[in-house]
Amino acid sequence: MRRYIMMLLFSGLNIVAYNQVIKGTVFDKKTNEKIGFATLFFNGTFVGTYSDENGHFELDISKNASMPLTVSAIGYYSVTITDLPIDKPIPVYLTPKVYQMKEVVVSAKSRTMQRKANLRTFRDQFLGATDNARDCIILNESDITFNYDSDDDTLKAFASKPILIDNRALGYKITYYLDKFEYYRKSNSFIFKGNIIFNEDLLTEESQKQTFERKRKTVYLGSRMHFFRILWADDLKSSGFVIRNSAGENLTYQDIVKNKDARVKFLQYPENLNICYYTKEPISKLIFLKQQVFFDSNGYFDPSGISWEGAMVKQRIADWLPYEYSLY
Repeated sequence: MRRYIMMLLFSGLNIVAYNQVIKGTVFDKKTNEKIGFATLFFNGTFVGTYSDENGHFELDISKNASMPLTVSAIGYYSVTITDLPIDKPIPVYLTPKVYQMKEVVVSAKSRTMQRKANLRTFRDQFLGATDNARDCIILNESDITFNYDSDDDTLKAFASKPILIDNRALGYKITYYLDKFEYYRKSNSFIFKGNIIFNEDLLTEESQKQTFERKRKTVYLGSRMHFFRILWADDLKSSGFVIRNSAGENLTYQDIVKNKDARVKFLQYPENLNICYYTKEPISKLIFLKQQVFFDSNGYFDPSGISWEGAMVKQRIADWLPYEYSLY
């Protein structure tokens, strides 16, 4: 049954011809036991597979070789693997999730009301507050739990199972492996970490095709994906993007991009960047967490190297597109 469920999660997943194939086995880090039906995928894409009942896996990485591989399983924290070797098997070790929840004595009615309020907060921060978010449905909200300490400023959400999302605005079915979610009530700020795989593209449904295409184009233009694709192509002048430093000086491709070779590029600048998509749009701030940040031609960038503020932060799960998305 479990295997059948995992196969359903990957209905519509792109299976490509074996060219650069990695192999390996997934293990429990504490017990060293093999983990069957773990999910292996490139975060933000349709490309993935799952391990067999003995934890073994094979995956073609030829179209995503520059991206790190994410490995997830029910009840475990995800891990990310870089520098994937194709000449030897890869051992992958996952750490079990352990939740420490504070027990609070409340009535059944109070708990129900509090859960509804927490779910509403979770949806607003996780899916977003845009029009598209209102057309996003979390299919398994019963698998999401919260800390219920009413005196705690921080709302924490936990999900030992992957969160299944039906994005009826953009026409995608999505699986999200949540590793961390915290919302800070006093500052109205949040953080969530995890990994996303796109399971199904509904663009083939003619009745909704034009609506999906229009909405996808709207969320793409001015997005982080759009920005890094334009930056890779050195097409800032005609794109509508303007990048400025703290002194208000316009920056060029040569000012901020460092080429290691024709296929490897890094974003680098001695201070944070202000990004504007056409003058009428709100400004986004790109905050460097690393000296150099790797990015790719498909719009992928190293998320651990950048923090965002401003307009681009508004795009959350409901407004995310797969890296396979093409404007034309």
